[in-house]
Amino acid sequence: MATLENAASENLGKLNENLEKVETLSQRLIQALSVRNPADPSLSGPTDDLFAKAAAGYWQEMLGNPGKIYEQQLEYWGKSVRHFMEAQQTLLQGQNAELATDDDALKGDKRFSNPLWETNPYFHYVKQQYALNKQAIEQAVSEVEHLDDKEKRRLSYFSRQIIDMMSPTNFLGTNPDALERAVETEGESLVRGLENLVADLEANNGEMVVRLADENAFELGENIATTPGEVVYRNRMMELIQYTPTTEQVYRTPLVIFPPWINKFYVLDLKQQNSLIKWVVDQGYTLFVVSWVNPDKTHADIGVEDYIEEGYLTAVREVRAITGAKQVNAVGYCIAGTTLHLTLALMAKRGDKSIKSATFFTALTDFAEHGEFTPFLDDDFVDGIEHEIEAQGILRSFIMGRTMSFLRSNDLIYNPAVRSYMMGETPPAFDLLYWNGDGANLPGRMTIQYLRQLCQANEFVDNGFEILGERLHIGDVNVPLMSVTCETDHIAPWKDCYRGFQQTGAKERSFIVSESGHIAGIVNPPSKKKYGHYTYADLSGSADDWMKGAEFNEGSWWPTWETWLRKRSGAKVSAREPGDSEHPPLAPAPGTYVRRKATD
Repeated sequence: MATLENAASENLGKLNENLEKVETLSQRLIQALSVRNPADPSLSGPTDDLFAKAAAGYWQEMLGNPGKIYEQQLEYWGKSVRHFMEAQQTLLQGQNAELATDDDALKGDKRFSNPLWETNPYFHYVKQQYALNKQAIEQAVSEVEHLDDKEKRRLSYFSRQIIDMMSPTNFLGTNPDALERAVETEGESLVRGLENLVADLEANNGEMVVRLADENAFELGENIATTPGEVVYRNRMMELIQYTPTTEQVYRTPLVIFPPWINKFYVLDLKQQNSLIKWVVDQGYTLFVVSWVNPDKTHADIGVEDYIEEGYLTAVREVRAITGAKQVNAVGYCIAGTTLHLTLALMAKRGDKSIKSATFFTALTDFAEHGEFTPFLDDDFVDGIEHEIEAQGILRSFIMGRTMSFLRSNDLIYNPAVRSYMMGETPPAFDLLYWNGDGANLPGRMTIQYLRQLCQANEFVDNGFEILGERLHIGDVNVPLMSVTCETDHIAPWKDCYRGFQQTGAKERSFIVSESGHIAGIVNPPSKKKYGHYTYADLSGSADDWMKGAEFNEGSWWPTWETWLRKRSGAKVSAREPGDSEHPPLAPAPGTYVRRKATD
């Protein structure tokens, strides 16, 4: 009897303790939400016009072919009633009754791996009905007529977001994993989940941005971004980092890498085992990397021209001054590769031959096809971005991060949210996900130029992009070029990269397709022997023709690129230590700009 009383007392004590935590966390939650500065509402979805057109198309189909619509509706109603009746019968018969399963649209979906989805009548009914609703929405969207291809792709995207959002796994009452965890921990998992939610809101000024990685597990310069080097130049746009040599001799022509300013540069220096920066230094190159400033409202008027003049051209000038080299080799990654193309076109117009060769990592120049970004490049969404920028001066990092994440919403939003907020789990200590969450803001003027002139109007490959007193065209780019793309890249599809690359004016061009996606295909060290790559010298045909003729190579593309780069890097000279008398070290790598958070 005493034992039962002690257990009851202990449980009551734990309950009271959790209730006190909930009360404290509730106050913090209210405080965090009170400082929220939400994005323009038009960035949360399409205008009503898209849905109105879809509804009109559906109505026209009903008038023209009512039998088909009625047949679909009756099938849906019939299956819904059958699911309900089967659940009722199973509950009456007991847990051992056999549960019927339709041809499951969710087969293989890891969200529904808990056995209770098949053995428990309640969860089985919920799953079956969700699968039916999913199929009904997908069928309705696929059969909508009187919409152009762009509108249909947008409708398909936003309907998929509704389907993903309404998954029963996203709600506590219909998630058996979360409910089991809550029972096992006597509610402690829900308290921890609330703690995680409040911490995420506090860290992001009231916006719900799900942490994908344990931020306490990493510290820049300590266990991530650790390759030794020094900041040797700084202006309002960038810090220029020169890395410490690891070989007695280096190639005469230095290399400068321009990473994208949408994220931080250290994706190329996550840890020693997969650091492209360390690997390049170890191959005997004098390496410089640009670390871009994380913009705030004071940078609202910075445009593409400022990135070119105070970023690219200044970096090339300073690298030449420090090393004494007449020319440099350059690399541009993603949006920085697009802008490197613009810079090369400008330099060609000016007769500036300071860049000897250029390499592009997953860089788009021809935006005729928008691919998975179609939903975000119509006027309604870009208009919303303009309104947001007028109010804020910048495109805040969480908006760009949210947009990217919704392209893979289950993997990057809902599943992490379930694990963190409902299961009470600590996010994993994963360096790539830590980097992914360490985003950057975008200057207002640059963002609008990029979206309106490059993405929407496609000026660089059509009539020319006017900037800095010149009209720049992709055909102006004429130095030796290498383009590295990724086979499953959904941000810069390799076929779109290929199409733009074909239009350059360069006589020497090499093209590579790496296995995997936008990040994993680039951060692919030779030591892992994980992803291979395709090469082919003939760039005259279509992208499909190129792939048909391409040779598959085992392992990383890094050595293939380095062989190409070595031929354009001159003879060996004595290794160069960072800086010189005119460029004293300002801070050790990874520098100071990289440490600034988007929410600072």
